[in-house]
Amino acid sequence: MRLITFSGPPSSGKTSVIISTIRALKNNGADVAVVKMDCLTSDDKALYQKENIPVGVGLSGNLCPDHFFITNIEECFEWGIKKAVDYLITESAGLCNRCSPHISGVMAVCVIDNLMGVNTPKKIGPMLKMADIVIITKGDIVSQAEREVFAFKVRQANSKCLILNVNGITGQGCTEFASILAQAQEHDAVTDEKLRFSMPAAVCSYCLGEKKIGKAYQLGNMRKVEFHD
Repeated sequence: MRLITFSGPPSSGKTSVIISTIRALKNNGADVAVVKMDCLTSDDKALYQKENIPVGVGLSGNLCPDHFFITNIEECFEWGIKKAVDYLITESAGLCNRCSPHISGVMAVCVIDNLMGVNTPKKIGPMLKMADIVIITKGDIVSQAEREVFAFKVRQANSKCLILNVNGITGQGCTEFASILAQAQEHDAVTDEKLRFSMPAAVCSYCLGEKKIGKAYQLGNMRKVEFHD
């Protein structure tokens, strides 16, 4: 089974790109399932079900969604195996630019959009900088010059990635993208595989439910801002 990890900021178009790409994969006879990781709720399940795509949803609640993802990826993979699909696509909650659910040897995709501003790529952490493929959406809304500048900024942040301009709504670019996914490495399991980058350090007192503000209540892995006048 081919495992593909999707990450990206909220509202960048991840779900639309995935659905349009799955249509292209299914046209080639492939069976695909999706696992969506979110925090409190997700309406995407209905979108996938409407396309007759097997979908599982994981809600992290008060846990970091990417920590939640990586502690459940084995179960997700086993679910995909039981479904006997050719591809299992995971979609992250996309809430933290520092986190990255990318796994070594597993094709990693980051979705961002042209409306984020030209300096956004350098502000996004490992989920962009360590992705194999960076998909840029909403190119139909900006000028050609803006698209080129934005792609240049992405290239500066990740010099090794493949950059694709995709329209998740119309499906433009998704057939090409699907042909690239067909070249992804197959896996029998993900046990003992490694993350490409470490997750954010934990645990602090607020992770464990503390609500009061003040040094007396701050325990664990903490970092303070240094002001230099």
